[in-house]
Amino acid sequence: MSEQPMRVLVFSNRPEVRESITMAVGRRPATDLGRIEYVEVGTVADVLSEMDAGTIDLAILDGEAQPTGGIGLCRQLKHEIDDCPPIVVAVRRKDDRWLATWAQAEAVLVHPLDPLAAAETVAEVLRGLRVPSVRA
Repeated sequence: MSEQPMRVLVFSNRPEVRESITMAVGRRPATDLGRIEYVEVGTVADVLSEMDAGTIDLAILDGEAQPTGGIGLCRQLKHEIDDCPPIVVAVRRKDDRWLATWAQAEAVLVHPLDPLAAAETVAEVLRGLRVPSVRA
């Protein structure tokens, strides 16, 4: 197992939303995974800069961020970045899950975040980075 922590970008224009995401997922979402180093950003420009740098392993985007939400940003990143890292979108309404799927997100979190579900969801996506998987 690598000693290097996985870099997870967390985007929301609201610091309290970024904190709720990082607290729910935790520093180590599963015992079989290494530690997470969070890169918290509050603007789309910062997201684009970090993603373009190629050092992010996973991004968690706030679907309700203002003025640009994480759903539209997810779709933009998936279309503009070759070999885009996996993206998880956090939404406020369960009914918005389809929008995150349309945006090509690998997974969806629904507020209020359940720490067990959030950690397991992120762990599943991160495990996909280690082992090639076949997606139906």
